[in-house]
Amino acid sequence: MSTAPAIVPFDKRDGVIWMNGEIIPWGDARVHVLTHGLHYGSCVFEGERAYKGRIYKSREHTERLIASAKLMDMEFPYSIEVIEAAKAKVVELNGGGDQYVRPVAFRGSEMMAVSAQHNRIHVAIATWSWPSMFDPATKMKGIRLDIAEYRRPDPACAPVHAKAAGLYMICTLSKHRAEKRGYADAMMLDWQGRVAECTGANIFFTKDGQIHTPLADCFLDGITRRSVIDLARKRGMEVVERRIMPEELAGFNECFITGSAAEVTPVAEIGPYRFTPGNISRTLMEDYLVEIGAA
Repeated sequence: MSTAPAIVPFDKRDGVIWMNGEIIPWGDARVHVLTHGLHYGSCVFEGERAYKGRIYKSREHTERLIASAKLMDMEFPYSIEVIEAAKAKVVELNGGGDQYVRPVAFRGSEMMAVSAQHNRIHVAIATWSWPSMFDPATKMKGIRLDIAEYRRPDPACAPVHAKAAGLYMICTLSKHRAEKRGYADAMMLDWQGRVAECTGANIFFTKDGQIHTPLADCFLDGITRRSVIDLARKRGMEVVERRIMPEELAGFNECFITGSAAEVTPVAEIGPYRFTPGNISRTLMEDYLVEIGAA
């Protein structure tokens, strides 16, 4: 009887982490249990990928990290240049090649209450080897998506344009539910019942040669999303950003999702709706691999 390989917990791995201006051993990157970011969600982060030792769209990610901190009323303590140099150094020291890159900023433990204006803002950068989220050999078959019960919130109710830890609570719940039901992920609607995104990726559809994608007004306008839109337009494809209702899914031909982790991944099924991964999905998947230097 075969068993799956044991997963090494993230606090037990080898390597180095940049934390508050210093390169330290992986196991020394610790925070106290009474850290504000743990209790109140005052934490922002980025998800990035390095290919052959080079971080794709690194500066854009750093700019978004700092912008997210500002939206969370956090005074970011480092310049873009410092973070850029630190990310590159950690990738190098952790072996280069293909890695996932996780910068994170969070409030410390000086105050343990809702109000925490005087808490220190800690910043850390970790990287680790992480293969493609979905099997490259079977990607063109398309993944299966559930339809999430939870919805993306009204922009009047949350800082929806920050990549903030607290906004991912419903994503975790939705992905857990989807995986228990045999799906790879879940598509989320917005607070008005319109198509929004997946739990950690943006979503696109095709019809009659056009590409349609939801307006990013209550969720992140992903960096990969923008890259893929640019790639499509360079190919002469028309990309329409608009409101999309769930009942429209029956009329679309192809579907694919985009994100730093998902890259470009075709979709074959969303709940009761079926799609046939085709030329547009394949072309953009291949163009993106060339763009990131992984082809």
